[in-house]
Amino acid sequence: MNIIVNGEALETKGKTLLDLMAELGFEGEWLATAVNNQIVHKPERSRQALRNGDRIEILSPMEGG
Repeated sequence: MNIIVNGEALETKGKTLLDLMAELGFEGEWLATAVNNQIVHKPERSRQALRNGDRIEILSPMEGG
């Protein structure tokens, strides 16, 4: 399926947001995620199904300012 992750087109075999994160190597307690501009909290990632054309944001906090 074709999706957009952090602004870049990507093809994935992941069925859920959690699958996608594992496929891309995203780990950590402090990640923020959203699918189609809707926040997805950590406990919901394994239930968040992905669909062709979804726009996903995976962000980690940065220090500084």
